[in-house]
Amino acid sequence: MNKLIVALCAVALSVSAAYAQDKQGEKKELTEQQKKMQQCNADAKGKKFKDADERQAFMSACLKGEKHMTQQEKMTACNKEASAKAMKGDDRKAFMSKCLSG
Repeated sequence: MNKLIVALCAVALSVSAAYAQDKQGEKKELTEQQKKMQQCNADAKGKKFKDADERQAFMSACLKGEKHMTQQEKMTACNKEASAKAMKGDDRKAFMSKCLSG
C-alpha cells in the first residue's frame, strides 16, 4: 500500500512538473492594446521629453491613436506652415500662437 502511495505521488509530481514546464515554454499572444503599448513605448524611447508630463501626454495620445508632437516638433511644423503661407508680422505671430497652443 505504501509503495502504491509513493508511486502515485511520484506520478503526480512528474505530471505537475511537466505541466509547469509546458506553461513556461509557451508564449502567450499579445492583445492589440498590449501591442499598441509596446509600440508607443518604443516610440517614446526615441524622443527626448523635457519631463514626465510631456511623456505621459505623448503616451496618452499614442494609445488613443492620435499624433502627438513635442513642443520642438510643433514649433518646426508651425514655422514651416507659416512660411508656406508667406505670413509676416502680426498675422504670423497670431498664427504661430494659435498653432503652438493647439
